[in-house]
Amino acid sequence: MDEPHLQARAPGGGAPPPQPLADRPFTEPHPDRLSPGDPAYPQIIRAHAEALSTGADTYVDPRSGLTVLTAGYLARRGYCCESGCRHCPYVS
Repeated sequence: MDEPHLQARAPGGGAPPPQPLADRPFTEPHPDRLSPGDPAYPQIIRAHAEALSTGADTYVDPRSGLTVLTAGYLARRGYCCESGCRHCPYVS
């Protein structure tokens, strides 16, 4: 008996097919995820840009000390995980 097909899967059962990227530079997060009015905005943008320029997958948030995924890493992954990532390159 065949297994029911619940969602699209990549060959071999891997990640879903790549999604289209939002029409904005990786250096610019969606304002719903990081407001330009946030007092830490300049420091966060600087930390993210530095991580992107070195090809790092993550950077340390200057405000919280937590590890944050870069837009570059998220784009290479190929799809939005629906977790509300600060630099999600898919959210429009």
